[in-house]
Amino acid sequence: MISSKSFSQTTTISSGIQLDSITAKSVIQDLIKCKGYKQELEITTEKVTILEKKSSLKDSIIFNLDTQINNFNSILEGKDIQLSLSQELSEKLKLDLKKQKLKAKLFSGIGLTTILGVVLILK
Repeated sequence: MISSKSFSQTTTISSGIQLDSITAKSVIQDLIKCKGYKQELEITTEKVTILEKKSSLKDSIIFNLDTQINNFNSILEGKDIQLSLSQELSEKLKLDLKKQKLKAKLFSGIGLTTILGVVLILK
C-alpha cells in the first residue's frame, strides 16, 4: 500500500491582528454604535425627504390659494364697477322720470289751463 504523509495542525497562527479582550470589546461596541448611526442616518434622510415633499406640496397649495384670492378680488372689483354703474344709471333714470312727470303735468289738461291763465294774466 501507498502511504501518504498527513499533517495535523493544532493551532492556527494567522497574519491577523490579535487584540486583548478589553480592546476587542471596545471595537465591537464601536461597530455596533456605527451600525446604529447608519440606521439613524437612513431614517433621518427619509424624514428629510418626506419633509421636503410636504414643503413642496404646501407651497403648491399656497400658490393655488393665492391665485384663487387674486381671482376673487378681480371678480369683486368687476362687481363693484357694475354696481356703481348700475347706481349711476338708476339715478339718471330717476331724474328722467321726474322730468317726464313734470312734462306730463304741464301738458295735461290742468297744466294747459294753468299756463293759459298765466299767459292771459301777464298780457
